[in-house]
Parts: sequence; C-alpha cells; structure tokens
Amino acid sequence: MSLDAQAPVPGTRRPPGGPFTRWPRAADAALAIVVFLVVVLLSPEGPDDELTFRHVGDVSIAALLVLLVASGVLYRRRSRPLVVFGVTLGAAVLSLGFDEVDMIGIAMLVALYSVGRHVTDNRWSSIALGGALAFVTISSLMDAETVAAIGFGVILTFSVWYVGRRLRIRRERAAQLERERAAEARRAIAEERTRIARELHDVVAHRVSLMTVQAGAAKTVADDDPESASQAMHEVEKAGRQALDELRHLLGVLRPEAGGEALGPQSGLADVARLVDRYRAAGLDVSLTMEGPQLDLPARVDLSAYRIVQEALTNALKHAGPGARAEVRLSTGGRHVTIEVFDNGRGATILPGSGHGIVGMRERALLLGGSLHVGPRPGGGFQVVARLPIEGGPA
Repeated sequence: MSLDAQAPVPGTRRPPGGPFTRWPRAADAALAIVVFLVVVLLSPEGPDDELTFRHVGDVSIAALLVLLVASGVLYRRRSRPLVVFGVTLGAAVLSLGFDEVDMIGIAMLVALYSVGRHVTDNRWSSIALGGALAFVTISSLMDAETVAAIGFGVILTFSVWYVGRRLRIRRERAAQLERERAAEARRAIAEERTRIARELHDVVAHRVSLMTVQAGAAKTVADDDPESASQAMHEVEKAGRQALDELRHLLGVLRPEAGGEALGPQSGLADVARLVDRYRAAGLDVSLTMEGPQLDLPARVDLSAYRIVQEALTNALKHAGPGARAEVRLSTGGRHVTIEVFDNGRGATILPGSGHGIVGMRERALLLGGSLHVGPRPGGGFQVVARLPIEGGPA
C-alpha cells in the first residue's frame, strides 16, 4: 500500500461540496496556475515588506523554472502528496540562492496541507511536518528575522498541516460510519430474508401438504379406469411428498435455526381488519379503507401485503406521537395490490430507510417484483406506499 494517499473507500459516496470536491483534477490544475502566478508576480519588496507586483522580466529564467516546478507539481498533490511536498521543499531550498524568489513558501504550504489531508501514515506525515518546520526556522534565521516572526512562521506552518490532518481524520470517521451503516443494512436484510424464508416455507409447505392430501383422496373417487387413475394419483402423491421434503431441505439452508415452528395458515389481507383493531386498542387512531374485489391472492403476496401494513402501523404507533391519526388504504384493482398507509404525526422527521422495518418492507416488495416508497408527506406526517404485482411480475 502506498504511503502517500489514502485509497478511496469502496461503496461510499463522495459528498457534495465545492469545486475541490466535485472537480478535483480541474480544481488542482487551477490551484497550480494561481500559485504560479502569485509566486512570480508578487514580491515583498515594497515599503515595510509590503507585497507589490513585479514584471515577469524581473525574474531570471532559472528562478522561473524553479517556481514553475514547485507550482506545477501541485497538480498531483492528492495522489502523491509526499512526493509533491518533497519537490516543493527542495525548490524552496534552491530558492535560497535566488533573490527574486520570495513567495515560494506558498507552494510548500499548500503541499504541506496536502500531506496532512491525504497521507494516512502518521510517521511520514510527521516527518514532512518536521522538514517544513526546519526549513522555516533555518530560512528565517538566515534572513535575520525577529523571534516573533520566526514563531509566527512556525505556528503558521504547523497550523496548515494540522488543519489538513483534522480534515483527513474527519473523512476517515465519516467513511467508517458509512461502512458501519452499510454493514448494518446488510445484516438487517439478511435477518429479514431469513424471516421471509421461514414464512414462505410455512406457506408453501401448507399448500403442498394440501396437494398431497387431495391427490391421495383422488385415488378413492376415480371412476374411469380406476387402476390407472389410482396409479397416477399415487405417483402425484409420491412426487408431492418428495417435493415437500426437498423444499424443506433447501429452505432449511436459508433458515439453519428454524426451531421447528409448527406449520399453519399465515395472515393475509383478510386479517387486516383485525390487525387495525389491535392497533386501535393500543392507542393509535387508525381507519381502514378497502377497494376492489376480494381476490384469491398468491400466498406470498397475501402475506407480504399483511406484513407491510403491520410494519407501517407499528412505525406510526412508535413515531407519529400522541394524538396522531393513521389511515390504511388497500386496493386490489388491476394487476397489483396497492397498499397506502398515512399518518399525520411527527414521524416525518425520521429519514426513510433509517430503521430495520423499512428495510424489511422494501425487501418484501422487491422480492415480489414490486415497489415501495416511504417518506414525509407534503402536508405533514409520513407515508408508506407499496405496489405488489399479483402475478409476481415487475410492477
């Protein structure tokens, strides 16, 4: 790993910011040009060492080359900060032999800031700081500067490096927090998928169990060619049992700690009314509106719709605040089940996706090929809107 710059953190977003964040290459090129113009055209040769402009012709070719190298190398200050600092420090040392090179310290300070900002190895960063402090002290003594002037130069040099270092530490902490949030989200998704696998296991196993029972019963009612029908139904029953055992085995891989819960019918949209009654009893003023025909939904859609309503009402009960009202709207028209849960409480201050519940709802919708939208309502409060395709196609 390079000692110069910190590698970008995979999976993190570059935060919005100024031009040095959004267009780093162009900004560094512009910075190099500006520093070159400053160190060439400005000189502390006025009264009381005031800065004055000078003509380019007053600078020798050798001095121009030194200033050009010290300024131009700043273009690579992010990717090779230690190299850039070494070049600017060397140029600053060479400048001691030129009377017309007075402002080259600006390039060195920019490079020193880049060392603090982008070098992750604290040892090399400290060595660079020590080199800069030594140069400032020695050059000030050679110019017979006062103690106050030398102290100011030392403090300024240290401050430039320290600002860069603090910004680097803050960036590293932000990247670490981003990685932790991503890991937490992945963990929540894995837990939710395990729970979904358990419920799908129960639902599918229940349906397949019914198939095997019906296939077994069909053997006793076959009238035409009873022997062949009986044999065919026997094979169906046998295949059904094998499929059931294989399904349990495969889903058991997803659910290694199933705990042996009993199989049984799962909740669905028909149970939403009782669910709403439970939340009313818990203190949430909630209303229910159901539109469209009562369809025989696939079990996975029926269960997922119920769970989304349940989680949305749980969030409303937790975060909407006292006196809040919630509304549940269910529509089964067309090829989709549409679920809308609104509340008028203060839960809109919670960022979408900040909790495991929202992660779970979104995971359920996406696994069915549907969509989920959560967030603050324009008029206040919070909303959850889900569309689940009845036939399992993309919404």
